[in-house]
Amino acid sequence: MKPAYCALVCFVLIQMSFEAVGQDSAQVAYNSALEDANKIDNRYKPLVWNLDANGSRYFRLILWNQIWAKATETNPGTLGVDGNPKNSTVDIGIRRARILAYAQVSPKILFLAHFGINNQTFTNGGVPGGGNSGNAGNIPVTVDPVTGIGNSSGTSAKKPQMFLHDVWTEFKVSNGFFVGMGLHYWNGISRLSSQGTLNMLTPDAPIFNWPLIEMTDQFARQFGVYAKGQLGKWDYRVAVNKPFSVGEGGIFESSRNRPVAANIVNDNWATQGYIAYQFFEKENNKLPFFVGSYLGSKKVFNIGGGWHHHPKATSSQNQSGQIQKHDIALWSIDSFLDLPLRKSKGTAITVYAVYYTYDFGPNYLRNIGIMNVGQGSGSTQNGTGNAQPTIGTGNIFYLQTGFLLPGNMLGRNGKLQPFGALTHKDFEYFDTGSWQYDLGMNYFLNGHQAKISLQYSNRPIFENYQKSSSAGEFILQTHIYL
Repeated sequence: MKPAYCALVCFVLIQMSFEAVGQDSAQVAYNSALEDANKIDNRYKPLVWNLDANGSRYFRLILWNQIWAKATETNPGTLGVDGNPKNSTVDIGIRRARILAYAQVSPKILFLAHFGINNQTFTNGGVPGGGNSGNAGNIPVTVDPVTGIGNSSGTSAKKPQMFLHDVWTEFKVSNGFFVGMGLHYWNGISRLSSQGTLNMLTPDAPIFNWPLIEMTDQFARQFGVYAKGQLGKWDYRVAVNKPFSVGEGGIFESSRNRPVAANIVNDNWATQGYIAYQFFEKENNKLPFFVGSYLGSKKVFNIGGGWHHHPKATSSQNQSGQIQKHDIALWSIDSFLDLPLRKSKGTAITVYAVYYTYDFGPNYLRNIGIMNVGQGSGSTQNGTGNAQPTIGTGNIFYLQTGFLLPGNMLGRNGKLQPFGALTHKDFEYFDTGSWQYDLGMNYFLNGHQAKISLQYSNRPIFENYQKSSSAGEFILQTHIYL
């Protein structure tokens, strides 16, 4: 063989050996990186700082946010921010951004503070005026062409103001009896009335589970004195509260010849409570927030019931204009089931059902739209945007269920949990009741600590005191907490 050919063959063989070594090295590096990634501990670790050697005194911090992107079929007659008719909207906003801190000051004393913002959209959720260049939502902004400073008043979309959700101090009297006082969330009526927002089955609660929301409470909290604890398999919470004083009273509806109740200013105290029997494992009641779905980590089956009673808190008028006062009397019975099914597969089922009987006085009704960006008043009894009849005198049945799918369906990339909810409302204000539903899927990247949820919700549209049609809304939520 000629020297030139020998040199060429040697060069090819050397090049092939380098490529083989390079491929082997790349494979080794990839395998090593994959192995290192699998060794990373992604389990949730609470942000806790011990204040003594044995951990009986400590400080804990919890931070979370829930961002929503919504595509909404708006109620008939809805206007856009430009004043033109709007059949649908697409927007993004902050449903919740919160910070909660509590300290076990001593084995018998606990202090908690919880603050944050809710429901900021591109049209609302901010402070009045919104600052020097704030957009005041549907109120026109006049901008000085020289300074660039806007002058406006009213509700703004910018610079939302953080406010206290909870602030209370608790004292341990005995192992089964604790008392506390402050702006608190130890609510009565139902399990869902003290729902935690860190681990809900659906992206949000149905809202009627907080029947006093932003009326006689501050974002589902009231000032009061509470007692809570567990005695055997019984779990209880009771409170005496001083509800916020709001309202201008009700009217007489001449078109239908009937009284319609509404809240009035008063300083009457209210009582509330919720008591449940725990058949299987006991739930932790250190904090008031009930878990929405345990994802198979606990075996829970509870049956409970509760109430809220606020004397002479609403009024209406009769045909001659005389004022009639009414008590707010709310009751419920509910059941919660959360069971692991096949631990080897990581499957679990969650089911919650509740029946509410609400009496706010004759024909009381409130329409609510979460993160509602619709303008105008609408042409139906729903109002504008995504609003719907939500809270009122009458009965409500609500059912939600979810199924945690096997963990190997997505390999190492998380778990899926399809869910659904069904609601029947029968309000005294309307001639007929209505059904509505929610369907969706949770994608857990790291349990409830990091998840993405997609939900479709169907709501009824009311005209002439009857359901006439329905509208839908898609919600995409990113949720994370530390």
